Amino acid sequence: MDHPLDFIPAELRALEEAGLQREVRALDSAQEPEVVLDGDRLILLASNNYLGLATDPRVVEAAVEAARRWGAGTGSARLISGGMRLHDELEQRLAAFKRTESALLFSSGYLANLGTISALVSRGDAIFSDELNHASIVDGARLSHADVHVYRHADPEHLATLLREHGARGRRLVVTDTVFSMDGDLAPLHELVEASERHNAILMVDEAHATGVVGPGGRGAVAHFGLEGRVPVVMGTLSKALGSAGGYIAGSSDLIAYLRNRARAFIFDTAPTPPTVAAAAAALGILEREPQRPERVRALARLLADGLRATGFVVPQPAAAIVPVVVGAADAALAFARALRGQGVLVPAIRPPSVAPGTARLRATVMATHTETQIDSALHAFAGARVEF
Repeated sequence: MDHPLDFIPAELRALEEAGLQREVRALDSAQEPEVVLDGDRLILLASNNYLGLATDPRVVEAAVEAARRWGAGTGSARLISGGMRLHDELEQRLAAFKRTESALLFSSGYLANLGTISALVSRGDAIFSDELNHASIVDGARLSHADVHVYRHADPEHLATLLREHGARGRRLVVTDTVFSMDGDLAPLHELVEASERHNAILMVDEAHATGVVGPGGRGAVAHFGLEGRVPVVMGTLSKALGSAGGYIAGSSDLIAYLRNRARAFIFDTAPTPPTVAAAAAALGILEREPQRPERVRALARLLADGLRATGFVVPQPAAAIVPVVVGAADAALAFARALRGQGVLVPAIRPPSVAPGTARLRATVMATHTETQIDSALHAFAGARVEF
């Protein structure tokens, strides 16, 4: 009798032949501008630790102190006994940072999107989603059982057309990344806000790659466009610029009270751990006291992009910390990444399904703690790898 998992070897072979099989890297060092991988010291252009705060001694010490005082874990969901004062305090600070009435913590940004989307809309409702939205948005839309309408990337006119075509039956949710994770570009938020308001749709934005990097004081793209107060649902993470782990939703007090009672990813999930919450709170404090960090990371991203263009690569002007170098085929992207590693730089090859077929790429990201010398070395590596590739 065949084993019920006998299909797996053939699936793995197919992935390998298509250049799509993935392996987990195991670093021998922390998320610093330079890391150690399999004994090699490499310049890291592959981290979402945009402000370099994951290893900041003040953030680390806050996590250590929280573990001593509150313990390593929370033991249950917050609606049981897992809620602690430090959760409440961080939510209040995040709401103030985002200029909203309230905020709600989730144990990951992925769960924040899943829980919120599926709580706001359901069967009989409609979701309008940018075609390049993050997988967590896509999965949240699927989980909701609402009708999903995908509009062309960053195309508010197409969104408006879809909103007109799919009238006022049920609730309608427009959802978009603000900084897109694979292209690094900004959503046209002014136009999306106007379309949502005109058609009485809820607008939800994912600020994962914008918070801490874009906008005044790193408050995100909503603040960058001067739209605070006009975006009802704002999602963000603690795991990127804030150097910790977790996610949150910021919005009105009524919205947060509703999610507290309807978002299954909050209700049934163990509360975020004390060390991660304390680390995020410390990182938020550093961001507020050191607003030059977002400015520096944007400047370094522009420096990298300008240097790549001077070397002959076609790359867009970065809006945040992400600089994509589109290669095309998956196997070509893998070969380029291997060549870069040989030149002393770690940059991941991003392949389908993370990006569309034919658009595999090197996704380079910078941190505020990179030096100009490291960026210059990385540019020389790209030039050398291109010849080898």
